[in-house]
Amino acid sequence: MMDEPAAVALTDGFGRRIDYLRVSVTDRCDLRCSYCLPKDFKGFETPANWMTHDEMARLVGLFVGLGVAKVRLTGGEPLLRKGVAGLAATIAAMPGLRDLSVSTNATQLARHAQSLRAAGVNRLNISLDTLDAAAFSQITGRDCLDAVLAGLAAARQAGFTPIKLNSVVHAATPETEVRRLLAYALEQGFVLRLIEPMPMGECGRGFTHTDLNAMGARLAAAAGLVPSLAESRNGPARYWTSGRGAPVLGVITPMSRHFCASCNRVRLGVDGTLYLCLGQEDQVPLGRLLRAGASDSDLVQAIRAGIAAKPERHEFNARPERIVRFMAQTGG
Repeated sequence: MMDEPAAVALTDGFGRRIDYLRVSVTDRCDLRCSYCLPKDFKGFETPANWMTHDEMARLVGLFVGLGVAKVRLTGGEPLLRKGVAGLAATIAAMPGLRDLSVSTNATQLARHAQSLRAAGVNRLNISLDTLDAAAFSQITGRDCLDAVLAGLAAARQAGFTPIKLNSVVHAATPETEVRRLLAYALEQGFVLRLIEPMPMGECGRGFTHTDLNAMGARLAAAAGLVPSLAESRNGPARYWTSGRGAPVLGVITPMSRHFCASCNRVRLGVDGTLYLCLGQEDQVPLGRLLRAGASDSDLVQAIRAGIAAKPERHEFNARPERIVRFMAQTGG
């Protein structure tokens, strides 16, 4: 761990406590979702520049030592990289960590659900935009909806709860399909979260967002759901519940009603680049510093300096052309 203790938690220049780290274990993905990656995209990071699992664990350990209590392993598709369960087990054992989760498209999940659960992963977020096989193939570029549904079944069997379904909904998304997803989530005991697309890269800018606050309210009313009275401390979603406390429907609205004032997270790319905001270019080359021989104290100093410079908010509405990197390059 660190050469010197770090008792003071991470707080940015706007008084926000940073206690959540998302770690991209790979920028590769076996899908080509139309809002995320171009079908012919080849600009992935070279494997020689990927952090090893030991290097990832070292950086994550420094963040946990600085008060980060939540870690999410992401990609790309994280389950494409070998040894993710072992990395998860190492992170789960870190003193001070309260929550370890994984974001996945679930194409590989049927084979990995049990090992992730045994490694100490608490929760899963699973991307699912439609239950229609033809629409799924059109959105993702692959005919593999059955594999995703099998992964969801395996996750339930492994005991993961809650399981959150993340569905990107834009202006051209049929609301009937969103209703179908909500009915499926209610039937299976999942949480459905509707997400507005962000203008990251040319793909993201190709989709127009729709105000999901209004859609969420309509769907909730039709399903007999009520707004959650508990303020969420786990992220930007606003939820509706069945009246028994647990959320069943949420909306994440970075475009129509941003949540930057309460942002508590930063992202670590597969090469160790620390991204301070999805909608800005501010970053810290932690991976490069680590490989140049930086001590833990040097890395902590770089982390603190980066967090202090974290931007106040994104500019997706005012400057949608600003971010040219794709979401998979940043980490979900």
